[in-house]
Amino acid sequence: MKNATFLVQAAVIAAVYTSLTLLLMPLGYGVMQIRVSEALTILPALTPAAIPGLFIGCLISNMIGPYGILDMVLGGAATLIAAIASYRLRSKPLLVPLPPIITNGFIIGAMLHYAYSVPVSFPVAVLWVGLGEAIACYGLGLPLLNYLRKRPSILRIGPQ
Repeated sequence: MKNATFLVQAAVIAAVYTSLTLLLMPLGYGVMQIRVSEALTILPALTPAAIPGLFIGCLISNMIGPYGILDMVLGGAATLIAAIASYRLRSKPLLVPLPPIITNGFIIGAMLHYAYSVPVSFPVAVLWVGLGEAIACYGLGLPLLNYLRKRPSILRIGPQ
């Protein structure tokens, strides 16, 4: 039963992440991107099933998105690294949103600057991507984390 719950949680998280990303696509791609689905990157603090769920959701989203295979690989890697780090920070709720901001800022900022030659410097690309992540992760994700911690039955979660 535990394995089934893990798989269902991961699948639902991947589906919600992908749906939000594609539904709000104009906001989620570019140098200044506010990918609302990144608010879900707080979920590893609540369930380890979020780690593969976010990774798969990001892969699928980037498969359909405008930047192609490089974004699938680098965006997927950034999301996976961030999800693992957020899981490890689960006992420090205020820090949980930080790993996606840092990893996406640097990895996606580098991708946009070096691979896609966006017309801004590397530090500016990092800051713009990081700012969009901060809006999604702290502005939406942290309140979501606080809400879900008070209502564990929503995700059928318990102490991890």
